[in-house]
Amino acid sequence: MLTLDQLYVNYGAIKALKSISCTVKQGEIVALIGANGAGKTTILNAISGIVPTLSGTVTFLDQTISGIPPHEIVKRGISQVPEGRRVFANMSVLENLEMGAYIRNDKSAILEEIEQVFVRFPRLFERKKQLAKTLSGGEQQMLAMGRALMSRPKLLLLDEPSMGLAPMLVAQIFSIIQEINASGTTIMLVEQNANMALSIAHRAYVLETGEVVLQGPAAELAANPEVRKAYLGE
Repeated sequence: MLTLDQLYVNYGAIKALKSISCTVKQGEIVALIGANGAGKTTILNAISGIVPTLSGTVTFLDQTISGIPPHEIVKRGISQVPEGRRVFANMSVLENLEMGAYIRNDKSAILEEIEQVFVRFPRLFERKKQLAKTLSGGEQQMLAMGRALMSRPKLLLLDEPSMGLAPMLVAQIFSIIQEINASGTTIMLVEQNANMALSIAHRAYVLETGEVVLQGPAAELAANPEVRKAYLGE
């Protein structure tokens, strides 16, 4: 579904990504794990067109999307839930969801989609008229995910969905991620909580300073002594 081939990204003099190559197959959850500054978020932003690539290609559904503006990439079927939620603070929950559907004009289907988001996130239904800034961190994460789903993505990019959440909420968010995947959405997941990420992913890539240093089935990486020591706190 998605192929990154020899991707390089620089931030000024800093080489953020060096020769990154990876794939995501339809129906998978693929996790990117690594320390802060390893390049995980940069990969998602390069896929979304938020940061320009120096060289290399991003191919989605057999079409090159490198260099295409972010809104066009959303139209192709890729939606990103950014790190830190980035909800529209002074808009209501409902308005945030409507903004997620800005590329669509099928009004009746949009209303159905909003109802589906409320079924998946009942807490959002209870707070649909509240301003997003009044929500808790967990509720804002649910809203960011719901908003991203409003564009009907084929591929959902999730950046640090558990950041700043209580352990009970983390388990709930990860359960919802599995549900979204089971309902047919392919997922690429960046997550500091490597244990949780590897527990739900099919495959994973381990990054260090902008390079892939390990890759394979998530269960194998979770059992790898080096990975356990470096990322799983053992």
